[in-house]
Amino acid sequence: MSYSGSGNSGGGASNAGGAWRNDGGVEPHAFDPYLQPELFRGVLTRRVFAFLIDLVVLSVPVILGYLFIAVFGLITLGLGWALFWLAWPVTIVWAIVYYGASLGGPHSATMGMRVMDLELRTWYGAPGYFVLGATHAVLFWVSVSFLSPLVLLVGLFNGRRRLLHDVILGTVVINSSVRTQVAPAARSY
Repeated sequence: MSYSGSGNSGGGASNAGGAWRNDGGVEPHAFDPYLQPELFRGVLTRRVFAFLIDLVVLSVPVILGYLFIAVFGLITLGLGWALFWLAWPVTIVWAIVYYGASLGGPHSATMGMRVMDLELRTWYGAPGYFVLGATHAVLFWVSVSFLSPLVLLVGLFNGRRRLLHDVILGTVVINSSVRTQVAPAARSY
C-alpha cells in the first residue's frame, strides 16, 4: 500500500477498505454520462413534460379547495370567504409535501416523473428521501424565481443534464427503466 496525501487530515490518513486513499473518502459519481449515456438521453425534455404533469396534479386539489371556499362562503353568507387567506399558505405546504413525499417515496419520482420514466437519485446512487425532495422543490422555485427561467439552460452544458438546484443538492435525474438494467446498486455507508 502507498500513500500520497498530505497527512493533514486530523490525525493522519484514513484506511478505508484496506487501501490508502487520497480523495478525502469521496466516492465517484454513481452515474457516468460517458460510460452510460442512455441514462441521460432525453432527460431534459422529459423533465419539462413531467413538470407540466406535476403542475396539473398540484393544481387539481388547489382549485377544488378554492371552489369549496367559494361555495362555503355563499352558504355562510360571506363568513366562509375569510378562509381565502389560508388558501395560499396551504397551497405552498401542499406543494412541498407532494414533492417531499413523492421524491422521497419508493419510486424517487413525482407522478409526472413516473409517467415520463424518470427518477431522482443522489450523486452516489441512493434514492431520494423526504427532506431532499422538499428541498429540491423549494430550491427549484427559488432559483427560477430569482435567476429567471434562463437558469434552466444550465442543463444543456453538462453531461449529466443537471440543473442548478440538482448541482447544489448533489442529485441527478435519470431514465429509470435504463437504470434498472445497467446501473450498479446504490452505495450505503
